[in-house]
Amino acid sequence: MAEITKDMTIGEILRTNPDIAPVLMDAGMHCLGCPSAQGESLEEAAMVHGLDIDALMTKIAELA
Repeated sequence: MAEITKDMTIGEILRTNPDIAPVLMDAGMHCLGCPSAQGESLEEAAMVHGLDIDALMTKIAELA
């Protein structure tokens, strides 16, 4: 499976591994299908939502 990075868009991440959707939803990223999910990186989305990107990446890595 491809590596997930914080520079990938949410759309790219979900195409790579759809099982990550619940992790993002639990973190408060409820708009996984919105246009922003296709254009901003996971790191940018985390910043907008006030999330710690490193903690989020740790949770994602547990699934990947």
